Amino acid sequence: MIAAAAFVVFPMLMAFSAFADLFTMTIPNRVSLLLIGVFAALVVYLHMPWEAVALHVSCSLAVLLLTFVMFYFGWIGGGDAKLAATTALWLGWDNLLDYGLIASLIGGALTLAILAVRSVSMPQSLLSLKFVARLCEKDGGVPYGIALAMAGLLVYPHTSVWTSLAGV
Repeated sequence: MIAAAAFVVFPMLMAFSAFADLFTMTIPNRVSLLLIGVFAALVVYLHMPWEAVALHVSCSLAVLLLTFVMFYFGWIGGGDAKLAATTALWLGWDNLLDYGLIASLIGGALTLAILAVRSVSMPQSLLSLKFVARLCEKDGGVPYGIALAMAGLLVYPHTSVWTSLAGV
């Protein structure tokens, strides 16, 4: 049951985060809490060695520190910081560089796409949709949670958590 949940919960929460950020520019705290809770259940279920748990937790804390500095300077939102940190909890140090690189590439492409959309005049019928209007605001933010979630989805199958679950 827990193994099946881990195969489903992480991807579903990543998808939910991406859509929540797109439509509301907010990633709910419950996403991070669920990611932490299910990971804790996996630690017990997989009989993960304490050294491995410590490495995953230290990875998450390092990402949280880095992203909160980024939040402080206004470069990312608080939800993005929490999502990146809890995703890093699942991915660990072995996959952190891949996650950061993929998130940066997707985030850059997303930012360029949004800037391109902002440079053209949108039909009023599209602007009547709240999330479209917000994305088209010249000084609006970028829903970077989309890039973080997509990167998490791409990297997750290469993690020790995934391979441990597949072998159970």
